[in-house]
Amino acid sequence: MYIDTVPNRSSPPAVLLRESTRHGNKIVKRTLANLSDWPPAKVDLLRRVLKGETLVAASEALRIDRALPHGHVAATVGTLRRIGLERMLARTRSAERDLVLALIAARILMPGSKLATARGLGDETAASSLGALLAPEDVDEDQLYAAMDWLIARQARIEDQLAQRHLAEGSLVLYDLTSTYFEGRKCPLAAWGHSRDERSGNPQIVFGLLTNQEGCPVAVEVFEGNTADPKTVAAQIQKLRQRFGLKEVVLVGDRGMLTSARIREDLETAEGVRWITALRAGQIQRLAVDGHLQLSLFDEQDLAEIQHPSYPGERLIACRNPLLAEERKRKREELLQATEKALEKIVAATKRRRGPLRGKKEIGLAVGKTLGRFKVGKHFQLTIEEDSFRWERQQSNIEREAALDGIYVIRTSVPANALSSAQVVERYKSLSTVERAFRRLKSVDLKVRPIYHYRAERVKAHVFLCMLAYYVEWHMRRALAPLLFDDEDREGAQAQRPSIVAPAQRSQSANKKAASKQTADGRPTHSFRTLLADLATLTRNRVRFGEQAFDMLATPTELQARAFQLLDVAP
Repeated sequence: MYIDTVPNRSSPPAVLLRESTRHGNKIVKRTLANLSDWPPAKVDLLRRVLKGETLVAASEALRIDRALPHGHVAATVGTLRRIGLERMLARTRSAERDLVLALIAARILMPGSKLATARGLGDETAASSLGALLAPEDVDEDQLYAAMDWLIARQARIEDQLAQRHLAEGSLVLYDLTSTYFEGRKCPLAAWGHSRDERSGNPQIVFGLLTNQEGCPVAVEVFEGNTADPKTVAAQIQKLRQRFGLKEVVLVGDRGMLTSARIREDLETAEGVRWITALRAGQIQRLAVDGHLQLSLFDEQDLAEIQHPSYPGERLIACRNPLLAEERKRKREELLQATEKALEKIVAATKRRRGPLRGKKEIGLAVGKTLGRFKVGKHFQLTIEEDSFRWERQQSNIEREAALDGIYVIRTSVPANALSSAQVVERYKSLSTVERAFRRLKSVDLKVRPIYHYRAERVKAHVFLCMLAYYVEWHMRRALAPLLFDDEDREGAQAQRPSIVAPAQRSQSANKKAASKQTADGRPTHSFRTLLADLATLTRNRVRFGEQAFDMLATPTELQARAFQLLDVAP
């Protein structure tokens, strides 16, 4: 049997169910039914049945075997390829390069241990979508450790390429240092030192970050946890001058790093290296005592350039910020009151009837613990006896310090014909971009801490891996700024600032986004994390149609399509 369509002159064709049989050399056709009034879909189904096809319900014929989060993976991997990080690692593809790329992307998408990353790349999770793009099947943590060893051997070459791309002759280079805590005791880099994470019960490692003026990371170096900030400066100068080949460079560092000793021993002896830093509080007080820093300088302006014989050949730019003065006054008074409250408890302990606190040594230990906690001991006069303790504020010290509240002094060797006073202050304040990078590296996004590796080279590879992840995120944030709370109108923000000494302000467009929680085109404003979560809802689906299986992406929403457009990446 079969279905035959017979033309019918000016009328619609006749659709007939026919049977054909052979009699000798002749084929005889017999019409069994007229199907002309059947809907075409119904006729088509009967035709397929007559051909021997097996028909099933639509719900059974088409199904989705698996739906994996994909959009955030595509955005991250697409960005690191677009910015050329793939070729920076190695020009030719290899298993190690692909695994390093997977580790970088995983650090942005789902930071965790190498064991967790290895398992995620094989599981049916967001990481498996990443694994499908970059990693081979059945990846284990040992392969990831081997990839880290492969990466750290290429760190110098990769950093050279980053410097060539983002630094030029005469560039401004920002340098700052941070520490993070370490789990375990076996790593030779882990040492007891000052904890910036308030984890004094853990050993530390220290790492310094070099960036360009805009905060784009260029190089990172790991030091032992008890390394003092100034001791790391010489290595950075050598890196800039010899490895990166920069003959002229301006290094910007904070007052705790670029100390007078480092300037004298490392910077002044390095040809072509100029610097911008700031004076410490004690140095500022000496300027005031000598009469070179007078409050009348700020009657009509908030910055003034001064000279002092202790700093020959240097420029000193004194700045006064009234808002900073109010904040320091408030904080100092709170610390003084907290210290007094704690000292009164010690006084009471010496006077109690049962088990009074006795002995100069014991009383001194209790007092020292309190003063070490609040850091304002210089403002108190203390009297410790064998059986008593008294204290009083040194009001003259407090007033002398308060007179300089809000005043800071920038110190630089850059000549005035290269940078004006305001430009020098602006360059010094650019260090805030490095501090922002540390926040994102350590807590907000990339979670460099805690560190579990016990081999020194693995620890260095882990920190370098996190720096490369921040390099990718830095580019993603700049591209996605119109959709984020981030301020994309930096020039507008700078124009609104009444003075470079005044606190930084956000542009009008950024303030509007923050107030309305909507972007300029009416979409919800996102943080970087929530936007990645939204992109993750763009799934990669394993679709099965009958016996055939294939991958299909979900249709992007308007927000997702806009994000990929800004990133210049295909989903």
